[in-house]
Amino acid sequence: MEACNAVEREVDKVLSKFGAINEHAETVLRDLINHIQSLKKDLEEAPPNQELTAAQVQMLKQAMTKVRDTVQRLATDHRDLHSTVSKVGKAIDRNFIADFASTSREDVFSGPEKSHLLNQIICQHFYRQGMLDIADELAVEAGIKTDEGRKEPFTELNYILDCLKQRNLEPALEWAKKHREALLAQNSSLEFKLHRLHFIRLVQQGPSKQREAILYARQNLTQFVVRYEKEVQSLMGTLLYLPHGIQSSPYSHLLDPTLWLEIHDVFTKEACTLLGLSVDSPLSVCINAGCTALPALLNIKQVMQQRQVTGIWNGKDELPIEIDLGKQSRYHSVFACPILRQQSTENNPPMKLVCGHVISRDALNKLANANKLKCPYCPAEQNPEDARLIYF
Repeated sequence: MEACNAVEREVDKVLSKFGAINEHAETVLRDLINHIQSLKKDLEEAPPNQELTAAQVQMLKQAMTKVRDTVQRLATDHRDLHSTVSKVGKAIDRNFIADFASTSREDVFSGPEKSHLLNQIICQHFYRQGMLDIADELAVEAGIKTDEGRKEPFTELNYILDCLKQRNLEPALEWAKKHREALLAQNSSLEFKLHRLHFIRLVQQGPSKQREAILYARQNLTQFVVRYEKEVQSLMGTLLYLPHGIQSSPYSHLLDPTLWLEIHDVFTKEACTLLGLSVDSPLSVCINAGCTALPALLNIKQVMQQRQVTGIWNGKDELPIEIDLGKQSRYHSVFACPILRQQSTENNPPMKLVCGHVISRDALNKLANANKLKCPYCPAEQNPEDARLIYF
């Protein structure tokens, strides 16, 4: 962060200096243009065959000198600005590392199989983003076999998302009705929130839409009364304030523009869940994780080189330090055995003892003595077979 701040300070200096130079240049050029135009007007008003007087010649020489001096001053200011701009580049070179090879592994993308997998991930990302032409071209050039059935859901979803950005609810409502049973099975609130937004749009149009709003509520909101009783009551309460507008009513929060941002996120999440996809593409997740981890890895690599202990980082699957990628990147819980101080794996899962304490399966096997096991944290004795695999 300090590196970004250092570069930002240099950029601010450039912007400040550019603003001052630009303002000064506009003033000087405006005055110079007015002076030349005034001089031109005086010369044009003189008789056609009249020769220039000594005073007029002197005025022309002074004007030419003034133009030359002005151009030279502006050129000098321009050179000074370039000097300030170059400091931004130096600040970037000084505060950021351009060579990230020290944190990479050469074998990660080596071989045709890995390159093919990488191209598949990139192609899938383009499909998810609605960039179908780019994805198709990449698929052709990389020799990736694409199934039209796999592209169709992304085409439909991106069309619906574009409509939601334009506040067009109809395609999303049709999709939600079509997949109603599946959405209900995953306890989704998508269809209700879509109908809520449609109802709010009607009441926003005032008393002229009151009858239509009531009819819409009867047809579409009745089915949600049991699950969303309070929300439906609030929507019905807006009808009382139609004559004066709901902007100044206790229900003004229903006009919050963030509801449209929310419905965009809700639709994306529910649709991806229904299709068995993650909300973010694998490529986005990997790049975001890499950008988060890179500064810490560069720092630890530099420290290792200074202390001449680079051998500690053997380039295998385990990193030399723990890197927190944030809650959004936690897809499953991690259990560390308090006995062996190792993270659990599929082959060494966490086991819950009868007394309630949890240890790893390897620790359980090491502590077991025939048919007896004494808990390492309490006096309880139990049969090792009574331990149960636990899922977080």
